[in-house]
Amino acid sequence: MSDPSAPATTGGSPLAALVARMAVTIPAGWEFGLERMRRVLGRLGDPHLSIPPPIHIAGTNGKGSVTAHLRAMLEASGRTVHVFTSPHLVRFNERVRVSGRTANDEMLVEAIERAEAANAGEPITFFELTTLAAFLLFAERPADVTLLEVGLGGRLDATNVVEGRLVSVITPISIDHEKFLGSTLAAITTEKAGIVERRRPVVSAPQADEVVPVLERAAARAGVSLSLGGRDWSATPEDGRLVFRSERGLLDLPPSRLLGAHQVINAGTAIAALEASGLEVPVTAIERGLGTVDWPARMQRLSSGPLVDLVPGAEVWLDGGHNPGAGTVIAATLADLARRAPRPLVLVCGMLETKDPIGFFRPFAGSAEGVACVPVVGDHPGRAPAALAEAARAAGLTATVHESVAAALREIAAMTDEAPRILICGSLHLAGEVLRENGPLPD
Repeated sequence: MSDPSAPATTGGSPLAALVARMAVTIPAGWEFGLERMRRVLGRLGDPHLSIPPPIHIAGTNGKGSVTAHLRAMLEASGRTVHVFTSPHLVRFNERVRVSGRTANDEMLVEAIERAEAANAGEPITFFELTTLAAFLLFAERPADVTLLEVGLGGRLDATNVVEGRLVSVITPISIDHEKFLGSTLAAITTEKAGIVERRRPVVSAPQADEVVPVLERAAARAGVSLSLGGRDWSATPEDGRLVFRSERGLLDLPPSRLLGAHQVINAGTAIAALEASGLEVPVTAIERGLGTVDWPARMQRLSSGPLVDLVPGAEVWLDGGHNPGAGTVIAATLADLARRAPRPLVLVCGMLETKDPIGFFRPFAGSAEGVACVPVVGDHPGRAPAALAEAARAAGLTATVHESVAAALREIAAMTDEAPRILICGSLHLAGEVLRENGPLPD
């Protein structure tokens, strides 16, 4: 069985071979827990206790975008930042940024092999080994701040061994990963809120009504107040600007470089987290960060490349969102685009077997002319395109089946008189395939 956190890695480098082997080191009957992490960390000298002060980010949607905004703003302030995110899109190295730069193959191989040696052949997962390697690299190299993104859940996630958080951040919570986290928003929120640390600040994006009481109880148990978006702070688009309000006052800022109303919230969550962290980040750095932030496969416009060229004149977007919450915000972003620049909308979608395709597709009913369903290739169990097409029809969309993204784009080009707006969506694994084939490759 391969680890669900480990996208397929291609290539013949020592790192690629090591990652491919790691992807199958998953304990039989795997369950979440921190025992494996604590055991190996102890053998390594507890490097997680020596990393630069962490900002810990959990949630269902927007974790990566909030992390990207935080990194851009902190680096614009002159700070050096370590970053741990997942999954990667094309190269494993994307997961670990050390002192502001993507970790190179040599340092990753050395750190992973040290973690494996300390583990001494005992059961351990891909994500745990990756997290251990990141802690080793972060502890041994200088930086001012560590940005640490939860892999799955929070309470029992491998990252949840750190201490001394500057702030815990909770991004919007919705239904996802029910097999691991529970089938209700309250149950899922309990797991996400497990990163809240005693006497350490906690900031949350605006949340559904069912989520707030669970977060409030977690904060109360930790002896802190919850800073909640929409109540204690707000971020809104006004006249082409991003206006952030909190008890500190009002900031009139340029919009985020990342597209969509949900990115206004993600940017606001990052600003609120910086305010709560005690780090003094000048407004000029926040402005520069908003203008330079980059996060591939999140409403990313693909302007050229061999796949884009298959549909002359089309406007092609790429987004790895794959759950109902993501479908809602992506559909809203595309609806806003349609109001400003109308074009027929067509989806090209591939999705993993574990996701909820009907919930993802429903927000597009009435706006998308159809869904071209494609497979997700590699080591992960992608939903069969025919089954995905059935789900799209159940959500009120017309659907067709294709053998690849390229085949779907050729068919769209042949069948469409007007240059369409195309969204390639449904899976970060599919997004990685598209970027690998079309470019541009992530940094």
